[in-house]
Amino acid sequence: MDEVLRTLAAVGPFFAVAYGKEPPGPGFRPLDGLYGEGLGPYVAEVGRRIGTGPDRVAASTAHLGIASRLWSIGLGCAALGGRVPDLDPGRIRWRLPAAGSLELWLPEPVALPAEALGGTVLGHLAVLDTGLRKRFGVSPKVLRGNAASGLVGALRVLTDRVEGDAAVRAAAALLTGGGPLAGAGTFVHEPGLGVAFVRRSCCLYYRVPGGGLCGDCVLRTR
Repeated sequence: MDEVLRTLAAVGPFFAVAYGKEPPGPGFRPLDGLYGEGLGPYVAEVGRRIGTGPDRVAASTAHLGIASRLWSIGLGCAALGGRVPDLDPGRIRWRLPAAGSLELWLPEPVALPAEALGGTVLGHLAVLDTGLRKRFGVSPKVLRGNAASGLVGALRVLTDRVEGDAAVRAAAALLTGGGPLAGAGTFVHEPGLGVAFVRRSCCLYYRVPGGGLCGDCVLRTR
């Protein structure tokens, strides 16, 4: 996985993940700990940064950010190398810098077949989802929409910067037909833009001061 992860980092910051036995700096902690006692303080920090406080909006924003990071890493590796890293929360370390998004570190990357993409990312998110539903009342529909939105966002970047259709095929298997995220949104044709994805739920970001509507928001087409 080393070569794939090294190449993937050049795609963009959301696709970058540190790896190897030595951390890239101090302060990294197990990600499964974040989903336990650390979840409340983490959502509170996200709420402070976006100006909403520790509420459902901050919880959904935190979820979408983590989902986007995981999909970017998993889908990117599938597109570049035909394999995906095991993204079990017990394997990943995290830290949140004073400015910027969540940083991740994989001490011992373990390669899985590309077909494991959905299972490893959605299995990871299931742990996070449980905590967010219990503590902040974020609905399963919103969380499922966030997962789909994060996947499509990663796909958009990859189709612009990586040759081949591996990312499209992997994402389509999850978003259409009998895929685990089928029904979370729909693909439409917008004049002047081409094919676009519109989710069937709202991530609540419009309630962030100055936030507006996301590009795939269901409220844009109502």
